[in-house]
Amino acid sequence: MAVSATLGVVFWGGWLAVPFFLVYGVLYGSSSDSRWHECGHGTAFKNRRLADSIYQLASFMLMRDPTVWRWSHARHHTDTLILGRDPEIVVMRPARLARILANFFGLVDVPLALRVMVVHAAGRVTAEEATFIPESERAKIHRTARIWLVIYAAMIAACVLSGSILPAMLIGGPRVYGAFMLNVYGLTQHAGMGENVLDHRLNTRTVHMNRINRFLYWNMNYHVEHHMFPMVPYHRLPELHEEIKGDLAPAYPSLWAAYREIVPAVLRQLKDPTYYIRRELPPGAAPYHPKSDGRALALQPGSQL
Repeated sequence: MAVSATLGVVFWGGWLAVPFFLVYGVLYGSSSDSRWHECGHGTAFKNRRLADSIYQLASFMLMRDPTVWRWSHARHHTDTLILGRDPEIVVMRPARLARILANFFGLVDVPLALRVMVVHAAGRVTAEEATFIPESERAKIHRTARIWLVIYAAMIAACVLSGSILPAMLIGGPRVYGAFMLNVYGLTQHAGMGENVLDHRLNTRTVHMNRINRFLYWNMNYHVEHHMFPMVPYHRLPELHEEIKGDLAPAYPSLWAAYREIVPAVLRQLKDPTYYIRRELPPGAAPYHPKSDGRALALQPGSQL
């Protein structure tokens, strides 16, 4: 990120800056999602302070309050695709296609995040957040929002004083122009799958990806395995997949294969909201058991491997 940002600044004003800001934007606006995710689980590093530091930084880059999203993601793991409980369902039935497409460039998430930031800075939380964030945690949310607004205000002032959008290209802007891969990866997790299904093998996908995508996504393509055993570190997920694949529905061989299923399913759900993708477990697969599916091991705010 440091190298691509530096070269983008050096070549600013010419076409040579474009590839460097593209790299910087994807690392900032897309890859920070998996770094945020794993450091939030506390599994990325043995050093807890290092994990927390990167979690805070990645949260800022994604415009996700670090306290809110610890609790939100805990709920997501406990009640994956359970309507009325999971606060992180991206593709509802029927899907809001315009919203999904706009979010490839942060055009929904970013304005919403800024609006919520103002709400938090004013000393309040949203009605949904109030259902899963305890009172004792809310002072941290308000403090974070005020700090972040000061940083964004400074960035805007720098743009005005310099007469250039270059400061925004480095801070905040990548959440818009570099967010497309975040959504390319993220939609493969649960889109089109069955809601109100407790077995993670039936509401989550594992998709094989090449090394570049696995680096950018930090092995979250092994998403069934992650949901079943959320405290297994990202770098051990390929091994976990090999250990348990006999009990899972077949993994998708590529991103292309996953989207060949996702796109028709989501379009069909526009007319038939009851439709969903039904995954078949292999013969002899271990049956679902509520005490062994990882739900009890789901991330808890402040937890660590």
